[in-house]
Amino acid sequence: MPQTHAKIDQIYDQVVQRNPGESEFHQAVREVIDTLGPVLRKYPQYAESKIIERICEPERQIIFRVPWQDDNGEVHINRGFRVEFNSALGPYKGGLRFHPSVYLGIVKFLGFEQIFKNALTGMPIGGAKGGSDFDPKGKSDSEVMRFCQSFMTELFRHLGEYTDVPAGDIGVGAREIGYLFGQYKRITNRYESGVLTGKSPHWGGALVRREATGYGSVYFMDEMLKARGESLEGKVCVVSGSGNVAIYTIEKIQTLGGKVVACSDSDGVIFHKRGIDLNLLKQLKNVERRRIADYADEHSDAEYIPGGNIWDIPCKVAMPSATQNEINEASARQLVANGCIAVGEGANMPTMPEGVKVFQEAGIAYGPGKAANAGGVATSALEMQQNASRDTWTFEHTEQRLHEIMKEIHRSCYETAAEFGSPGNYVIGANIVGFLRVAEAMLAFGVI
Repeated sequence: MPQTHAKIDQIYDQVVQRNPGESEFHQAVREVIDTLGPVLRKYPQYAESKIIERICEPERQIIFRVPWQDDNGEVHINRGFRVEFNSALGPYKGGLRFHPSVYLGIVKFLGFEQIFKNALTGMPIGGAKGGSDFDPKGKSDSEVMRFCQSFMTELFRHLGEYTDVPAGDIGVGAREIGYLFGQYKRITNRYESGVLTGKSPHWGGALVRREATGYGSVYFMDEMLKARGESLEGKVCVVSGSGNVAIYTIEKIQTLGGKVVACSDSDGVIFHKRGIDLNLLKQLKNVERRRIADYADEHSDAEYIPGGNIWDIPCKVAMPSATQNEINEASARQLVANGCIAVGEGANMPTMPEGVKVFQEAGIAYGPGKAANAGGVATSALEMQQNASRDTWTFEHTEQRLHEIMKEIHRSCYETAAEFGSPGNYVIGANIVGFLRVAEAMLAFGVI
């Protein structure tokens, strides 16, 4: 056992040395490889073939300049990224994020997580991620269009329905996907609808794709609670964020009988004791693109807390659905102290390692993002199936497929955690299931 730990520490040190300054990527790697000791002891061939070292090194990293003009004719230069991390199970698959915080370390952390998340779905898709430090907030539709066209003019040469299939992420919704696909179609002279997912249902998109990450995270939460003899019925919940993931997390919680009393954006928190008004939230965020503070203007009994911490609000179920590292150790302790019994991650790596430790030591149900929020990419893969067969499915059929996939992810994580001596530990279960599926394919392909 000491030898195994030393080997894992050595691999991690190499990753840090080879990728300096990329703290989020280091964090993601550490979180996964720290759980793989039992796997290496049971399957020494993975260590002999250096599978972990190979998984930690992207197959391809693409960085490019994105020049564009604003409505006043001023030229701006942003940086574009696409990290094609691992294609052992299928074409690269993962979203594009447009946000000022985007740099190579963020994209690599997201791409690394995507490898295991995609493997967990059981669908034939590899892991990738991309994006830009461009901020769509405050930009006109014309400015967003010009940026997306410039971005795709470089990226298109690396894409293809059998090569790399991006989707949306923070800052990239149906509008941006439309502009990106339009430019891809224009440049290639091919209506290759399977090259991007998250498209509008009017031109090749899957029904439920918009709702999928939020719905899927709630389905996973529901399975975790069922495993403990609980349910969402009557539970007070808080959901961070107010974008697509948060909105449809709230919607599905309400459908299953839970009550969401708080949500947030980067400026502050809305606390509405009698329950979030979902129709108003959708109007503010999806239609008018306004800030969450305006919610209180419509409901006098709702409290807006500028710069507030949503995790201070007492709840039974917490679903971080905004961005990475939003729950630190202090917030995790506050959630536990306030009686929280379950945390399900709708965002990617929203809980810092110290916070994860608090949840696990408290014995609450904790669903890591790579398992709990896999519904989005699973439905993207279903969209790819429909595009490949020139078919369309009903909302009900697609949602049923999503529900089945999330139940199977929960089952495989739950049973694998028990098999490797950590019953109820979904972090270990998810990491090992994802790793084994990718590792087996990599072994089969030889040293490539």
